[in-house]
Amino acid sequence: MKEPERSRQLFLEAQRYLPGGVDSPVRAFKAVGGQPLFITRGEGARLYDADGNDYIDFVGSWGPLILGHSHPQVAAALKAAVERGTSFGAPTELETTLAGMICSAMPSIEMIRFVNSGTEAAMTALRLARAYTGRDKIIKFAGGYHGHADGLLVKGGSGLATLSIADSAGVPPDYARNTLVAPYNDPEAVEQLLQHNPAGIGAVIVEPVAANMGVVPPNPGFLAQLRQLTWEFGALLIFDEVITGFRVAYGGAQGLYGITPDLTCLGKIIGGGLPVGAYGGRREIMEMIAPLGPVYQAGTLSGNPLVMTAGIETIKLLGQSGVYEQLEARSSALAEGIEQVAAGAGIGRHVSRVASLLTLFFSDQTVTDYQSASQSDTVAFGRFFQDLLSEGIYWPPSQFEAAFVSLAHSDRDIQTAIKAVERALAHSTG
Repeated sequence: MKEPERSRQLFLEAQRYLPGGVDSPVRAFKAVGGQPLFITRGEGARLYDADGNDYIDFVGSWGPLILGHSHPQVAAALKAAVERGTSFGAPTELETTLAGMICSAMPSIEMIRFVNSGTEAAMTALRLARAYTGRDKIIKFAGGYHGHADGLLVKGGSGLATLSIADSAGVPPDYARNTLVAPYNDPEAVEQLLQHNPAGIGAVIVEPVAANMGVVPPNPGFLAQLRQLTWEFGALLIFDEVITGFRVAYGGAQGLYGITPDLTCLGKIIGGGLPVGAYGGRREIMEMIAPLGPVYQAGTLSGNPLVMTAGIETIKLLGQSGVYEQLEARSSALAEGIEQVAAGAGIGRHVSRVASLLTLFFSDQTVTDYQSASQSDTVAFGRFFQDLLSEGIYWPPSQFEAAFVSLAHSDRDIQTAIKAVERALAHSTG
């Protein structure tokens, strides 16, 4: 590997103009040490940095690139779309096409509205839930990240967990006072909050597979209990499937686990790697959105034709026979290989995986919630990350983020990664 001299120079220059030199905090490598790499291109399962080094990529732009970088079919469709125009600020047939594909894949979504980010999707879904129920309070889960809207920056995961920021500065207490927090995988705690606020809670929002405190699967029955409790107390159940939608299964986590939420938030994969978000659900709820109803939400670039094009082509490819079986085979091989080499190193490590999402926790206990995730050894993880990087493996630069396997990863890529993990673990314990 070449020394990342050009990346260092670019990072110094970026810090003159961008806070921390980045446009999203986790990219700054604060949690793992060192300086970030500046990427020039991606192809298939590989990234290439400004110094000419290449890496097997398990970040995948934090999840959207389930097909890998620059998939030929998606790229060709985008090139043709660019020539027709990049934005119109008017309806296009593309929006209806992608909406129909999503509604067919997720029957709980009868109507959908496209926005530009997962943050915007979650923020508006909660506004809609409050309007529909006439209740102000919501319940979220510790370590669950639903974007950076003011009322949701309470015990958030993702970069907030890594940087030990409990709440963001600049958020007035009144914005967060209606956000109640329960431990993930603890339905009894949710029930207690509902009982203490029987007519005050409008929604429970949950990542059906937690992926912003590292990957934490739902305990058996947890999601079904949430569904039952929200029915009993008249609250809406919102699934934040920004990460899990079309990732853990074609029909998302709701299809995988057989649970029907009232509202769903989507993002990442449905934009094929371009900026996107969406929220949708039962028709009677969605018809409260302007211009049909009193809940206002608008966006200049919502339903952008380039985004819709990339999303359509991506979902077409994901709908082909055998796609998710192939993804599962590669993902299980990676997880099992890492577990074996960690066990061989005689050290406490815990691999948590759901479908093509996985996390190697530097912990000797099974992680079931934010509290147990936070016991992980983040210093050891930082050394591990740097060792992998020197081996040509681009792993998520945070203990509390998910690694993503894509359809572009080959069997050889998986075996190369496992061997690199083995060497990195041996070095960190040597």
